[in-house]
Amino acid sequence: MVEQIGQWISTYGYPAIFVLLVFGIVGLPVPDETLLTFTGYLIFKGRLHLLPAFFSAFTGSACGITISYILGRTFGLALIHRYGKYIHLTEERIQYAHNWFERVGRWGLTFGYFVPGVRHFTAYAAGMSCLSPPEFAAFAYSGAFLWASAFISLGYFLGERWESTSEEIHKYLLLATGLAILAGLLYFAWRKWRKR
Repeated sequence: MVEQIGQWISTYGYPAIFVLLVFGIVGLPVPDETLLTFTGYLIFKGRLHLLPAFFSAFTGSACGITISYILGRTFGLALIHRYGKYIHLTEERIQYAHNWFERVGRWGLTFGYFVPGVRHFTAYAAGMSCLSPPEFAAFAYSGAFLWASAFISLGYFLGERWESTSEEIHKYLLLATGLAILAGLLYFAWRKWRKR
């Protein structure tokens, strides 16, 4: 998959970066960080130019997360209200999730890009929580800017070492994701135990 993506970017350039990131953010299995790091490497080699490459990456990420947000806003709540009772999603729990997203969940749109698996769901959650479009745009698009900048810069400054270092970073990000999920589960278990 990584080799194929590299071939697509090498062959089709900026449109490939844009399209692949749209699909990757929506949730298809595209190795987004690797794609961005490789883009930075191609800038280092002089095969791509910085501004159009960054613009393609940023707009692809922004479009992908916007599609996810619209899907969550359009279909998410309707599905939850219709089928939520079968998985014990009461109105109270839905309201609790909405209130949580209003308090701190918006930051997940910004920093969720850096957590594999999380960036694919934060926009759906934002849509289902009926986060206003201006707030969504402010948090999500600033995240897209930071994320694209970070990994393109990484590929550029690492140069020929981009591939081996990119794999290591991906492993650490996966480990951090697992630890964050575990911490979240422990926290909710502790709160439930405390209420009892």
